[in-house]
Amino acid sequence: MTVRATARLDRPSAAARRDTPHRRPGEAGFIALAMAHAVALVVVPSIPLIALALWWNANTIAHNFIHRPFFTRAAANRAFAAFLSLLLGFPHELWRQRHLRHHAEAAGGAPRRVAFNGSLMAETALVVSLWTTMALLMPRGFLFVYLPGWLLGLGLCQLHGYFEHARGTTSHYGRLYNTLFFNDGYHVEHHLRPTTHWSRLPELTDPAWPGSRWPAVLRVFDRPAPLPRPVAPQPGGLTGLEWLERQVLRSSRLQRFVIDRHARAFRRLLPSLGPIARITIVGGGLFPRTALILRQLLPHASLTIIDASEANLETARRYLPADVVFVHAVHRAGTSVDADLVVVPLAYRGDRRCFYEDPPAARVIVHDWIWRPRAATTRVSWLLLKRLNLVQR
Repeated sequence: MTVRATARLDRPSAAARRDTPHRRPGEAGFIALAMAHAVALVVVPSIPLIALALWWNANTIAHNFIHRPFFTRAAANRAFAAFLSLLLGFPHELWRQRHLRHHAEAAGGAPRRVAFNGSLMAETALVVSLWTTMALLMPRGFLFVYLPGWLLGLGLCQLHGYFEHARGTTSHYGRLYNTLFFNDGYHVEHHLRPTTHWSRLPELTDPAWPGSRWPAVLRVFDRPAPLPRPVAPQPGGLTGLEWLERQVLRSSRLQRFVIDRHARAFRRLLPSLGPIARITIVGGGLFPRTALILRQLLPHASLTIIDASEANLETARRYLPADVVFVHAVHRAGTSVDADLVVVPLAYRGDRRCFYEDPPAARVIVHDWIWRPRAATTRVSWLLLKRLNLVQR
């Protein structure tokens, strides 16, 4: 459920210009939280902390600082921008220019290039100096803790920004998220009036506006209604999981990583299943990792892939041998499958509960989220948030 922001980019009113930063609620708290972020990185550095803190700070402290600088003096704002650059590992001026360009384009303005001004060059030099110092003084910590956490944090920021606008600018009104992220979920409202203080964004909400039940970075979990008939995916109609699958298709390293993690999980489950001669995979044609793995682990079993998208099947054919059977169809709940083993990928479009409540074959392996274990289960990867659940009649 989405709504598009169509109003013009807001300009500060005269009252807003008189409302000096030190009089606005929350800015002193933001400064204190930025200091706490820095202390945490020094005292208890870890990959999860670096990643989550970068993502959180970029979408709260740094984001609010872009639209409403915290200090009345320009020198103080420049100093805080330099501090944020060191804290987040990228020039705040670059983030500021790119973000304001995003707002201008969303309001119908012409695209603008990044300006290599003095602030950008100075902040870039600071970040390079910090990274060089870290690499020299603590090379292992820099390479194996800081950089992985920093890259993961940037990935979370990318997901966050993408899903805030993937189907039109979309808000999330959950109380917990908006408490922790200072009303960042009010994204339609923010686009309508970018200079409005975060604490006043709920006042702009129109009850007629729909929103997503998920915060932006978790909007990958959004699922469309089950498809009524076999159709190819339409432009803009990809689920979040399908979007991620397409990113995997672009990287051989990502492909090797996901295949390795899934292969380990299948090796733990398959020995308990007995002889398997016929395998059917329901969906998962976009990147057929399950078929590739089972082809290797059970080379004598016949393999069938059922997918609602002919385009996905065409992609799968490029990875698999000619003896694999491809069926362009939609699997419907309650339909039996003539196979010894049925495998259901996480990107299955439809209600996966039917595979637990009424399994279509004697043995079914269901890819599910890591927090949904069943009696017979094995974890795929904490990073991928996935597990395999075994269902038997």
